Amino acid sequence: MDLVKEAKELFSYTQAVRRRLHQHPELAFKEYKTAELIAQELSKLGLEVTTGIAETGLVGLIEGDKPGPTILLRFDMDALPILEQNKTEYASQISGYMHACGHDGHVAIGLTVAKLLTDHRSEIFGNIKLLFQPAEEGAGGADAVIAAGALTQPTPEACYGLHVWNENPVGWLGIASGPVMAAASTFDIEIKGKGGHGAIPHLAADPIIAMANIINASQSIVSRNVNPQDACVVSFCAVNGGDAFNVIPDSVKMKGTIRSFNEQVSHLAQERLTTIAESIAAGLNCAAEVRISNITFPVVNDPFTTEFAQRSATKLFPTMEVETKGFTTMGAEDFAYYQKQIPGTFFFIGSKNPEKGLDFGHHHPRFDFDEEALYIGAALMAQTALDYRSRV
Repeated sequence: MDLVKEAKELFSYTQAVRRRLHQHPELAFKEYKTAELIAQELSKLGLEVTTGIAETGLVGLIEGDKPGPTILLRFDMDALPILEQNKTEYASQISGYMHACGHDGHVAIGLTVAKLLTDHRSEIFGNIKLLFQPAEEGAGGADAVIAAGALTQPTPEACYGLHVWNENPVGWLGIASGPVMAAASTFDIEIKGKGGHGAIPHLAADPIIAMANIINASQSIVSRNVNPQDACVVSFCAVNGGDAFNVIPDSVKMKGTIRSFNEQVSHLAQERLTTIAESIAAGLNCAAEVRISNITFPVVNDPFTTEFAQRSATKLFPTMEVETKGFTTMGAEDFAYYQKQIPGTFFFIGSKNPEKGLDFGHHHPRFDFDEEALYIGAALMAQTALDYRSRV
């Protein structure tokens, strides 16, 4: 059995699926045509397919020929509300939407894994559930499919997920145990003051002054409240208020994100941000309304399941760089919701190729990746599933 060879032989199929999906991106919980394509392809393989999980999610079940427990392989499938700037033949045909994070590639990898594992059903112990998840991009997809029963009938004992990764080149793999992706939360702050003429500021309560002081003071959260050995990010990413050069507005709105690998650190940063905003606003005769929403937990890879993925990687790709220690990113992923229920590992497939101009970051309007990453991801995911299943 040579899964790399088999995945390469299926590359034209994998590429065609990815490019078809890239041309027709769909946003969170609206992935109807994407789900229809997936269901058709899984049905062709004779798999039991369950559709309509949290609206557009679906599961394909591969039953092995040997007894054993169940393993879950998860692939996300939603796009983003971004206007694509690429001019490729497979560029998005839906204005304002694009696959700017590689989820089209993840679906293509998942369907290729289905083909590979179906061909090796005799070597599978137990069952393999292929979960195609909607709404990963901050819309609560993982939580929704879990609530809809995706982890039941049968219940998996372990889970795996992957991501093409344009921060590193093709030929690199990131498979580390422990925390690898951050917990993420969003914050919205509205500063309410009293508007007035820019030439008569003493009669106003200026929310812009309050905003500036809040942003500056909030930089002390990481430097003075968080243990230096713990990583944390507090980023203000949008500020809106006022529209005239000589008018102090009544209010200003800000929004941003907090990231950390530690849930307690995240809570600390949220509490400090709230206190700073409310106190500074009050001291400047304004009022701050702070709203914080948690998106996801940190992705923490289980050592046991990670070891199988690392072994599979070195077996399949002995000359590739496999980063097994110290790899982390402040990016977030709702795969963490599965890991709260069952042990699991989330790994990364290098997909950048500067020589081809494929080096724009995730969520950029010119994001695209080297499609060689597709067969690498498919072979590794399939091999990991087989290796884990045959551990007995």
